[in-house]
Amino acid sequence: MLTIGELATYAGVTVRAVRHYHAKGLLPEPDRDHSGYRRYDASAVVELIRIRTLAEAGVPLARVRELLRAGEEEFAAAVADIDRRLRAEIRERQLHRERIARLSSGDGLALPPEVVAYLDRLRELGVDERIVQAERDGWIPLAARSPERVREWMARKHEQLADPRLVAFYLTLSRALDRSESLDRTEDRAADRAADRAADRTADRTEDRAEPKSRADHRVGPPGRADEDSWLVELADELAAYITRMADEQGEHYVDDIDLEPPLVPLMDTLAFDTVPPARRLTELLRQRGWTGWTKLERLPPQPE
Repeated sequence: MLTIGELATYAGVTVRAVRHYHAKGLLPEPDRDHSGYRRYDASAVVELIRIRTLAEAGVPLARVRELLRAGEEEFAAAVADIDRRLRAEIRERQLHRERIARLSSGDGLALPPEVVAYLDRLRELGVDERIVQAERDGWIPLAARSPERVREWMARKHEQLADPRLVAFYLTLSRALDRSESLDRTEDRAADRAADRAADRTADRTEDRAEPKSRADHRVGPPGRADEDSWLVELADELAAYITRMADEQGEHYVDDIDLEPPLVPLMDTLAFDTVPPARRLTELLRQRGWTGWTKLERLPPQPE
């Protein structure tokens, strides 16, 4: 016969757990012997191990009581059901581990693997990281809204990336971003010089030191903006031709089949324009060429002559 401490040791639980199972009515509580101690036999060890195993498997204690009283077939069926539930939990935890592992790449935090692979492909092709970020930010709400369509969308995106014309567009837009930033820096420096000259004129009002207005205006002006616009005009021509050809060959549904809800379109456009500022001007130029939108491209009806 075993004391409560020995019983707990053999069954791999604590004395406190044994008393808890007594209180819940799971483990019968033996009478005390003449010395005032409770003594347990081998059947108590077997019963306690069964209780522990079921509890560790996540079976609620109320259900454990039912299973201990069940017949052999009912018990076997219940155990099989518990096993199926545990397998499902294991699969779910494995998915959680995969999601956590993808956190190191950054993109995997809120995106499925197919979209992450697509973004990685853009990087491999040399697309500017700001454009990749704009794509990523746009795909986050799309993947959350329609996860069942992600594979279909990504298959189409990879198919389109096989076209050198689209890749060339991405690379040209990347260069336009660098060009736009360079012009912004040039304008900032010109504005700083203009401010310095204004301070000099305030400090010394003599005519011989004042710069002619025409020279100051020439220096303050935004050099290169006209050239930047011509760059985007050329890019718009190429993109409009590509989109039109794709729509004619594959159908307009191929150009845009995401079926976005109206409130999402301006939101995603804003995300893109904030990350890739030339895109806003590009949409204006595309509209002149028969296409409207950025996130949701649509062909405009022909204008009457």
